[in-house]
Amino acid sequence: MDVIWQCPDGAVAALVLAHGAGAGMRHRNMQAIAEALERRGIATLRFDFPFIEESRKRVDAPAVATARIAAAWAAAAERTRLPIWLGGHSFGGRMASHAVLDERLAPRGLVFFAFPLHMPGKPGADRARHLARIGLPMLFLSGTRDALAERGLLERVTAELDGARLHFLETADHGYRVLARSRTIAEDVFAEIARVTRAFIDEHA
Repeated sequence: MDVIWQCPDGAVAALVLAHGAGAGMRHRNMQAIAEALERRGIATLRFDFPFIEESRKRVDAPAVATARIAAAWAAAAERTRLPIWLGGHSFGGRMASHAVLDERLAPRGLVFFAFPLHMPGKPGADRARHLARIGLPMLFLSGTRDALAERGLLERVTAELDGARLHFLETADHGYRVLARSRTIAEDVFAEIARVTRAFIDEHA
């Protein structure tokens, strides 16, 4: 399994970072997240799911995906003694949460980069039912234009989870594209993501 390990000097934590359904670990958004986190003193380990390695469009079955996350977790543990967090973008984040339960992983917490709560135009919370069983700190970083996470519904879901924090990224969509003209925050969206993630990790150090 190929991985990309980025660890800045003085890192305070490491994050196993899983990609989404549409692109692999080298996608520009994954790179942008990793680089922004690196600037905030957070190491990352990225990897590809088997469906990306095999050039398939359909994502892996949950058992296959969670097994790969467990392998990536082991790869991170071999590289560092830093506290290890787990998360990912969209599909990768959702599978990371299942891996905690199915593979008995024990991260310090979970970071969800655009958690895919439901399909576009079909609001529902079935994909989040298992989260209450995890019992770990969870950070949700969701765009206000995310079509896969209706704002009010995501607020209700996270409010019912002990230790969960929800941060909305102004004008960002599911892929973290922003509306530059209407966004009132000057901060780059990936810099914002990294700043909030570092603050959350520091709270749970």
